[in-house]
Amino acid sequence: MKNYTDMKNVTKENNYARNFWNYMRGNEPEHVVINEAQNANAGGYMFPDSADSKYEKAIEDKSVFRTIANVINKFAGAPNVYAYDSTVTAEFVPEYGDIDIADIADDFTRITVNNNKLATIMRASLEFVHDASFDIEGHIVKVLSQAFAEAEDGTFVNGTGESEPVGILDDTAGAETGVTTAAITFDSVIDLFFSVDKKYRKNAVWLMNDKTALALRNLKDSDGSYIWNHANDTILGKPVIICNDMPDADDNEKPIAFGDFSYYWIIKRSPVYVRRLNELFALNNQIGYLGYEFLDGKLIRSDAVKVLKIAEEETA
Repeated sequence: MKNYTDMKNVTKENNYARNFWNYMRGNEPEHVVINEAQNANAGGYMFPDSADSKYEKAIEDKSVFRTIANVINKFAGAPNVYAYDSTVTAEFVPEYGDIDIADIADDFTRITVNNNKLATIMRASLEFVHDASFDIEGHIVKVLSQAFAEAEDGTFVNGTGESEPVGILDDTAGAETGVTTAAITFDSVIDLFFSVDKKYRKNAVWLMNDKTALALRNLKDSDGSYIWNHANDTILGKPVIICNDMPDADDNEKPIAFGDFSYYWIIKRSPVYVRRLNELFALNNQIGYLGYEFLDGKLIRSDAVKVLKIAEEETA
């Protein structure tokens, strides 16, 4: 099995980049160096180093979660990641007194990481691909980053953990419910804020879709004061992040999440690979590309993010 570090070193070579893009244009590579960064199981090739940097910047610009979550590269090694969150306390003791160690806990948690494959197929006209002036690198990076950003964000919100990451709204492994209410009110939003421990509120943000954000923009207390600060788009001093994968405020839904999303870990199990598809679209005079990556995602501390849940309306 190829070593990731060795493969990554190959992608930094100019020779690799030239042969990679020559291959993507439908030509055969001039040198077998391209095979040194190939996924033996699925046949794709790693992005050249320069393209990979462009891709990472592009997907971060387009993704909601990659800007608020903790992104970790775990390309090799055992399928476990260690999470740490200190609960150590201190106390005064006599100069020669004993320190009580009875309640000292192991603060390291072992997180099992899965290899969830995210894939897409794109295509381009052979007329464009064979045109030397066509920016094939820019095209593939743009399409892949957009498709993967949308798919990742949707799963990081609603994922079930079955062949995909676990989303923050999952009932068993997602965020805890901080407030249950029949409707979003000024008081219920305040309650959600304070349901999150103060150690997580320091770096906390609000997450909701456009429709919920509009409702909160118009929400006032009994004195006519808005809960939303229209000058800087914050609620109670914390930024509002729009993610339209969050549900509307319907029965049994969780339209608002609040907390420190750095405790949601996006664990990349592989870089992006691209495989050329020669025959699939040949009748349409097109060339196809299969892009894929392996990753996982999960909230490692369920109390770091809390959600507001809309109670189901009782029927007579």
